[in-house]
Amino acid sequence: MLISQLCKEQDFETEWFKNACTQLQHPHVYHRKLWEFCYIYQGLLERGMLASGKKGLGFGVGKERLVSLFAAHGCQIVATDLDVDRAKVQGWVDSNQHSNHLDELNQYGLCDAEQFCKFVTFENVDMNHIPDKYENRFDFTWSSCAFEHCGSIELGKNFIINQMKCLRPGGIAIHTTEFNVSSNDETLEYGITVLFRKRDIEWMVETLRAAGHSIDIDYSLGNGQIDSFIDVPPYTSQYHLKLQIGQFVSTSIGLIIKKAEA
Repeated sequence: MLISQLCKEQDFETEWFKNACTQLQHPHVYHRKLWEFCYIYQGLLERGMLASGKKGLGFGVGKERLVSLFAAHGCQIVATDLDVDRAKVQGWVDSNQHSNHLDELNQYGLCDAEQFCKFVTFENVDMNHIPDKYENRFDFTWSSCAFEHCGSIELGKNFIINQMKCLRPGGIAIHTTEFNVSSNDETLEYGITVLFRKRDIEWMVETLRAAGHSIDIDYSLGNGQIDSFIDVPPYTSQYHLKLQIGQFVSTSIGLIIKKAEA
């Protein structure tokens, strides 16, 4: 099964990745955002989470296709995103990366419309203030490149720890975020987007394990030709596994965490 790991070129040629692209009805492209969606889908699929009756909670879902795909598998989904006024301030509305209505989450028709309306609800949630009502309610949680937007490295760390409370014992959390390839010291520590260093991820892993949760991780970088390419603003290259953000090079990292059993 997949474990916590970095986005690598070799994943794009696997059967699991190609199958996930088919399920998402998305063309096969070498883009780390597509990798995140496929990684989350596969990680949940192989752990038995995408089945009728399972309950999932998505954070910062934007307009991503995962919500409707999970509903198509029979999962009951609570999809969440920042309220529209705050999303406007942060630029998510103007960049078409924010949702505020259920209709925007099934625009590709991955789920039958009637089933979608039956299985999916939408709520505004600030990831820094997860509602108490979510505690122990869900079989799985997920987010795709969202918790680096919590405001700081420390707030992002807090989110990963706090969102575990939403899971039932034995539940699965899968979250992707930015990983600083350039430095384990200097980074973007505050602002709309932060870059987590290896040492920040190591802190999360150690803290999660200390709480009894399970997480295995591989920090290895890919060595393929596309792995060595760095996309630069305005990010128009056909290859987008690594990118320049400020003075740093970043890629995506995925975290798969199993909550401690009762």
